[in-house]
Amino acid sequence: MTNNPRQVAFFALRDVYRQNAFAEAALDKWLQKSSLSIQDKRLATELIYGCVRRQRTLDAIIDQLAKKKAEQQPVDIRIILHLGLYQIRFLNHIPESAAVDTTVELTKQNSLAGLAGFVNGFLRQYIRLGKEKDALELPADTVKRLGILYSYPDWIVENWINRLGVEETEKLCKWFNQSPTIDLRVNVLKTSIEEVENALMGAGVAVSRVRHLPEALRLTGGAGAIENLPGYKEGWWSVQDSSAQLVGYLLDPQPNQVIIDACAAPGGKTTHIAELMADTGKIWACDKVSSRLKKVQENADRLELKSIEVLTGDSRNFPQFKNAANRVLLDAPCSGLGTLHRRAEARWRQSPENIMELANLQKELLAEAAEWVKVGGVIVYATCTVHPAENEDVIEDFLGKNPNWEIEKPSLNSPVRGFMSEEGWVKVWPHLYQMDGFFMVRLKRQS
Repeated sequence: MTNNPRQVAFFALRDVYRQNAFAEAALDKWLQKSSLSIQDKRLATELIYGCVRRQRTLDAIIDQLAKKKAEQQPVDIRIILHLGLYQIRFLNHIPESAAVDTTVELTKQNSLAGLAGFVNGFLRQYIRLGKEKDALELPADTVKRLGILYSYPDWIVENWINRLGVEETEKLCKWFNQSPTIDLRVNVLKTSIEEVENALMGAGVAVSRVRHLPEALRLTGGAGAIENLPGYKEGWWSVQDSSAQLVGYLLDPQPNQVIIDACAAPGGKTTHIAELMADTGKIWACDKVSSRLKKVQENADRLELKSIEVLTGDSRNFPQFKNAANRVLLDAPCSGLGTLHRRAEARWRQSPENIMELANLQKELLAEAAEWVKVGGVIVYATCTVHPAENEDVIEDFLGKNPNWEIEKPSLNSPVRGFMSEEGWVKVWPHLYQMDGFFMVRLKRQS
């Protein structure tokens, strides 16, 4: 066990860089093996996610100042340089001298004492250059400049610029490099937003309401372990980002209907649907992975919802659902490019080729899920990505092949109405609405 947050961050980042582990899994693994205080856990978390997000920027600094480029450095030294540079460049509450000293000590603690002088000199050189000018020299090319400065692959930056322009893209780049917020969705079958708000504030937890969303509260300060907050065990609320809450309102389930959630795990939207229809009717929660469906059942049990039934299987192969549902939710598997602040490594794991593979899967899922809907029923297609190949292009392809379907706009009093485009779909850009990036559209079967 260790009580050093930088050592925990080093071990976790080694799993990420050497073994291609997900940052969240690596963090959980090493936090469990540590004896860190709450404050030090926050620092370790910031260091791990921050270094993974900012890899390109940190590597660019190494490339400029070191004799060996970042990719030529031994992995452990590259991690140590990342940790030191991240603290100096991005964490204002840590003095530069402390960042250097703790990084040099980290080098010694990990059997790299012979390189302690190099690490010390490198970080101090960066500090000296940074005082005179920004030590990171940037290319003139706009895509590469923003990609290096904010740490994104060029293809993502280029895609955003083509749709948003340079100024808005830079705002989006900055937004996705923030630490994510935590939103709660109040279970109105058990309590009210006022009661939850008072209970949390009474426990010293700062919260605020979220515009447009009637059951959403945002934690605005440190909250500690989520499961220890007032109302969690009682099922008063669930953790769900505000964008994801919009999906349930767009589906607009009615009491006693048959609803199918085609890709349900981990169940945030499934349970919201149950709450919106007063826990009546039948909700089929489907997913390919049975272990993920266990989370759906756990959430339903904690919230004491009885209308949900889980079903394991590929949603491209449920012939028993043909013409069976009043409403279907297809929260499709996607690239997650609307949640880059939450999924630190997603920007590095996705590619244009992956996007096209996902788009083909999304089209297959939508074509099959549409078969489940009764005449006059609706399907809501949703993703947590902002890439048009997974969103608008999928819908246009579907409508082109299915003239008996059309986009249906939500009612005028729907919380979703304020986010709707002229075309009738909803595209949530995070930097404009301060919530996860999302796409969603409501489609109605006419015949």
